[in-house]
Amino acid sequence: MFDPKTLLDQLLGSKVPGTEDTVRGKAGQAVQLAKDNPLATGAIAAVLLGTGTGRSLTGSALKLGGMAAIAGLGYQAYKNYQAGKAPDNTPQTMEPEAITDARDAGFDMDIEKVDDSFAMALVRAMIAAARSDGEVDADERARIADRLAVSGMETEAQTFIDNELQNPASLDEIVAAATNDEQKVEIYTASRLAIDPDTRAERGYLDLLAGRLGLPDALIDHIEATVSGASR
Repeated sequence: MFDPKTLLDQLLGSKVPGTEDTVRGKAGQAVQLAKDNPLATGAIAAVLLGTGTGRSLTGSALKLGGMAAIAGLGYQAYKNYQAGKAPDNTPQTMEPEAITDARDAGFDMDIEKVDDSFAMALVRAMIAAARSDGEVDADERARIADRLAVSGMETEAQTFIDNELQNPASLDEIVAAATNDEQKVEIYTASRLAIDPDTRAERGYLDLLAGRLGLPDALIDHIEATVSGASR
């Protein structure tokens, strides 16, 4: 069985073992493979964060990578929401003390300390979000498989992702994985990082997810602003 924490790091741009490149960088080498056959849905987004959001993460979010990017962005949004600030999509830097504060506030900055089942839930949440704008047919899955092969992901992880694309997790399963408010914020933040919600289906999915997680509209506005700021 593959390690869900490693897969989560790969999805969010950590270094590919044995190289000086990230999975996103490897994906760039595979663009030609799909140039003549563009994907009809955003499914590849959750595989290699191929959306504009994933490609353009900047500053501390890019440096943190992996689980820390999800938790760090979620923490910033949660902190600003609790402080009653207006949503601000200006890029923000997470200083070392802020990372410590995020840990103290219950956000999962350290992938080693994250439960495997929750790491898996975050991966499944990202794939479900990217899958939310339509069906992924056999040809599209084949093109996704090409990119997965280039990414260097282990075969079991590739098989898992292919299965999830065909049968994504239900909202009930995704929501049930969160045992506290911090994890609810992390699930929503991971889902938002996986896609650019530029279709009604994607926006509707995120709205439904927020409602099922019980996250206030004002907090969602802060997460949106924080992710947008980090992806400039």
